[in-house]
Amino acid sequence: MSPVPGEAAEAKRVLRRSLLSERRARPAAEVRRLGLALAEVAAGLPELEGVRTVAAYVSVGGEPDTGPLVARWHARGVRVLLPVLLPDDDLDWAVYEGPASLREVRRAGRMTLREPAGPRLGPGAVTEAGAVLLPGLAVDRAGLRLGRGGGSYDRVLTRLAASGADPLLLVLLYEEELRESVPAEPHDRPVHAAVTPAGVRRFGG
Repeated sequence: MSPVPGEAAEAKRVLRRSLLSERRARPAAEVRRLGLALAEVAAGLPELEGVRTVAAYVSVGGEPDTGPLVARWHARGVRVLLPVLLPDDDLDWAVYEGPASLREVRRAGRMTLREPAGPRLGPGAVTEAGAVLLPGLAVDRAGLRLGRGGGSYDRVLTRLAASGADPLLLVLLYEEELRESVPAEPHDRPVHAAVTPAGVRRFGG
């Protein structure tokens, strides 16, 4: 049976509210502790061996902490691209050059973001990455990711597909955010792996 139009979108909104509420309730000390564990697991992925450029993001609030992983990649000499949110919700990119290269940017009606202050490389720079770290709230057994709903990373995935790029697609999650299923729409694309503090879940063989 085909899904009722709009049904999946509404189910996503409901699930997002629940998962975001759980993240907001997570103590900051726990977020930091689990971020260190996530970095340990993700940095050891054999699929990242030899990858010289990665696209990542700076976590905010109760999101799984990307800071330790970004720092570890940077210390290894990996070129780390971080996003700059554009007015139309698309993403530009700039190179991470250490903590001092980040600036706080307040977006109207949004949370304050930390973005790279260096020269912008253009939205197409993400196609140079051998791995892309995608924000997500949950991933299901098929690798389908529930995003935050802004559409920025749907554009990234579309741009990657159009360019013929095939980077490793990763999501950092808390263990309980691995789910049997998440609501999906036709445009949703699966990721290759979800990293939790306990280990890695790979998808697609």
